[in-house]
Amino acid sequence: MKIGFIGSGNIGRNLARLAVKNDYDVIMSNSRDPETLNDLVSELGPHAKAAWAKDAAEQGDLVVVTIPLKNYRQVPVGPLKGKTVIDTMNYYPSRDGHISELDSGSTTTSELLQAHLPESKVVKAFNSIIAGELISTSLPKSNPNRRALPIAGNDSKAKETVASLINQFGFDVYDAGSLHEGFRFQNGTPAYVIRANKNQLIAALKKA
Repeated sequence: MKIGFIGSGNIGRNLARLAVKNDYDVIMSNSRDPETLNDLVSELGPHAKAAWAKDAAEQGDLVVVTIPLKNYRQVPVGPLKGKTVIDTMNYYPSRDGHISELDSGSTTTSELLQAHLPESKVVKAFNSIIAGELISTSLPKSNPNRRALPIAGNDSKAKETVASLINQFGFDVYDAGSLHEGFRFQNGTPAYVIRANKNQLIAALKKA
């Protein structure tokens, strides 16, 4: 499976490192020329290449959107039709400006992305972990101290695909429910960036 990345910041880079470690091919992109990613691609090795965002969306079997939320409307729509899309975005008004639907709680970040990508299958994941901890807290499945990460989405098969990926990357998974339930692990909630096992995570999610 090829994983496309729209955005190559800290979260994107560390997810790409985990992906190539598990023998996935990755297509990296950012808002600039692909040549600006030459150093990253060189570090990631033969399983990686750089491309424009549209090409990363087209070539990826699964695509990770990991950009500032204020830019979500720039995500290409057509190339992502029918694909599973992982949304790692968080809402920070100081960076993104105020978005009235999010301020009122009538919708969530991932529901905004889903509305922008009506024919894609959006799954909220990897938004509630500090970028560096993707590497430092990843553990084998046999380890009893394994950290649990939450996901949310409206498509059960898409969530199964993402859960399998998270397991391979070194974390347990808890399905929090529909995309709207993603509010339970957004910025500012008890479950946000919490380092917890599955039971501890469930307890934190219930407090939202």
